[in-house]
Amino acid sequence: MKAAVLRERSAPLVIEDLTIAKPKGREVLVRVTAVGLCHSDMHVIDGGAPLPLPIVLGHEVAGVVEQVGADVHRLKAGDHVVVCLAFHCGHCEQCESGHSNRCLPPEAMRGESEEPRLRDAAGAAIGQFTNIGGFAEQVLVHESGCVAIRRDIPFDRAALIGCGVTTGVGAAVRSARVRPGETVAIIGCGGVGLSAINGAAIAGAGRIIAIDRLPLKLEMARRFGATDVVDASAGSVVEQVKEITGGRGVDHAIECVGRQVTIEDGFRMLGKGGTATIVGVTSRQTTIELSPLLMMLGEKRVQGSYMGGVRTLIDIPRYADLYMQGRLNLDELVSQRLTLAQINQGFADMLKGEVARSVVVFD
Repeated sequence: MKAAVLRERSAPLVIEDLTIAKPKGREVLVRVTAVGLCHSDMHVIDGGAPLPLPIVLGHEVAGVVEQVGADVHRLKAGDHVVVCLAFHCGHCEQCESGHSNRCLPPEAMRGESEEPRLRDAAGAAIGQFTNIGGFAEQVLVHESGCVAIRRDIPFDRAALIGCGVTTGVGAAVRSARVRPGETVAIIGCGGVGLSAINGAAIAGAGRIIAIDRLPLKLEMARRFGATDVVDASAGSVVEQVKEITGGRGVDHAIECVGRQVTIEDGFRMLGKGGTATIVGVTSRQTTIELSPLLMMLGEKRVQGSYMGGVRTLIDIPRYADLYMQGRLNLDELVSQRLTLAQINQGFADMLKGEVARSVVVFD
């Protein structure tokens, strides 16, 4: 099969012919029909996430099941599926308490003594980013991250549910638990931020303030449900948000950028009793400075959100239903459709900041 392989940091991905193993145990072999380009992939390319190379990136996958291992009973060949990186064991404390997204089961990958899932033409093992490696014609994954979906949702939209949409919508409706009438600020209007705006609208937020530097993304934010927009290049975003809210601040700030200044701004724009939810991916070296006195006096909170708190078997089919009902806007998230050979151009466009999501589509 063909796949895009990263062999050097800050270098273009290389299209190669790889060999993929047969599924065994609880593994599922999926023919990839669409895969989204995510900023998390870029973090590996630029060295922000220093994973071992060579590796196949990509993790926002939709496709069709081709084969299943002997211990797989929930899926069968021909099923339409979304692949999500929130693999889980199903029996640990986190899984039992409804937080399977926090589980990191060793069985999600093959052991060092086992045959690698991917090999190159020379027989050398190739890594799978997030145990998926979606920039390929096929993926071999643990069944816990493989979710059957309805057949009438287009694959290029369904793929986005595998990461960006689930992360953004879930940050609003599951992690922040936005309630009807509340005021929400979304910092960063990329694919995840736009999905968080959409999620806040679905939750019934009374006011949704979108914050970004690019006019194009602020225009998109309004179509996803934003009631107000703030140009981050036009001065203090905290002061602009306070002015919009009459000095009160917001009930929720959802940070989708992953920078120190935007996280700190998210906390500072909170009203009393407000919650700042950190979604953006930062480097391990990033630190933040917050006032514990203001946190205590205003009963303000800061929390993280990983994969939108997703319960894969429950939430992913629900998000597909919301799209088919016209309540979840996936159509406008797909800024462009590319072939695998065009994948490096897709990352170049991502760096320009002018696309919500680029999707590689296979025949």
